[in-house]
Amino acid sequence: MKTFKVAVLISGNGSNLQALIDNFMKEESIIDINCVISNKQNAFGLERAEKASIDNHFIDHTKFDNREDFDQRLIKILEGYSPDLIVLAGFMRILSKVFVDKYIGRLINIHPSLLPKYPGLETHKKVIENEDSYHGVTVHYVDKTLDGGPICAQSEIEVTTKDVNKLEEQIHKIEHEIYPLVIKQIADGKMAFKEGKVIKK
Repeated sequence: MKTFKVAVLISGNGSNLQALIDNFMKEESIIDINCVISNKQNAFGLERAEKASIDNHFIDHTKFDNREDFDQRLIKILEGYSPDLIVLAGFMRILSKVFVDKYIGRLINIHPSLLPKYPGLETHKKVIENEDSYHGVTVHYVDKTLDGGPICAQSEIEVTTKDVNKLEEQIHKIEHEIYPLVIKQIADGKMAFKEGKVIKK
């Protein structure tokens, strides 16, 4: 019986969402991806959700006067699903204080760099330009800082290419491995957020 409810927020292709579907949409899993929400109508991730028979919603952020109003609409939809965890999977919006305060400790993100190195965009390009030896991904709880918040886990690879697209593909592969693992740890009670820190049991 599924007992741990997960909502996934996306903006695009949804390859991380697909990795979660492949891992958790099995009879024996306690994890239930019970809703997917996108701020982009043409996000392919919505088709992935539809194919997996997951409730999905599109909220057009351009129809709202400000970030807070959009986030309030997001909250209203999420409240109908009572998620134990909200997973950002390529959700390309900065969340407001209103949203983060409501879901602090139940909100995680995956970022394509070894944080605190390279918050923000174009991380693969920065790694190549700076001739870094290693690149990787970070899963972290979300707080009010940009790509900040306490780190749940990181995974790294050696940089062996100067091709941004190839490096991005390699990073996607390790994202698809690490994100389900962290979510399962949280669902199993082996990882939690307490007083601004990650607690592992």
